[in-house]
Amino acid sequence: MSKISVTIDGYTYNIEVNLHQRSDSAMTVTVNGEELQVTVPDTEDSENMEWIIVGNRPYEIVIDRNLRWIKSYSGMHPLEIRDRETTVTRPMSRDGRVKAPIPGLVARVLVEPGDQVKAGQPLLVLEAMKMENEIRAPRSGVVSELSVRQGQDVRLNTVMVEITDPI
Repeated sequence: MSKISVTIDGYTYNIEVNLHQRSDSAMTVTVNGEELQVTVPDTEDSENMEWIIVGNRPYEIVIDRNLRWIKSYSGMHPLEIRDRETTVTRPMSRDGRVKAPIPGLVARVLVEPGDQVKAGQPLLVLEAMKMENEIRAPRSGVVSELSVRQGQDVRLNTVMVEITDPI
C-alpha cells in the first residue's frame, strides 16, 4: 500500500493506493479515509493522459510531466506530491527560522521562548486536513522567538519559531 499526500491549491489530500493490485485501468483508492473507485488511462502513455474517473464522475485533466501542476476545466493548479512513507531530512537552517511547511491550524505549542531545544525535537503541532503534523527543530539552540499561539491559523511559509545558537 502506497501512502502519499497530494496538495492542490493549498488543500492536502492523504491518499492510500495499492499500485501493484491494479486490474486494467481501475483501482480502489482511499482519500482522507474514504474509499473511491478510480479509473485512469494507460500509464504507459502518460503524456496523453487527458481524463480520470473518480467514483462515476469523469474529469478532464492534464498533468505536468514533472508533477508541478495539474490543469482542469477550472484552470491551472499548483501540485505537490509527497510520499508519506519516506522520511526526509530537512536541511540545516542557517538563520534558525522554522516556517510552516503547509497551511494549517496551530493545534499545540510545545516550547516557549528561552527553551533549549535539540535538533529533531518537536516544537509544535500543525493540523491540516484533520491530520496532525509535528514540526521539529531543524537544529539545536535556544527558542529566541515564538511567533504563533495555539489556535492560530498559519499560511504556507509563515515564520513560527526562531532558534538561535546558545549563548
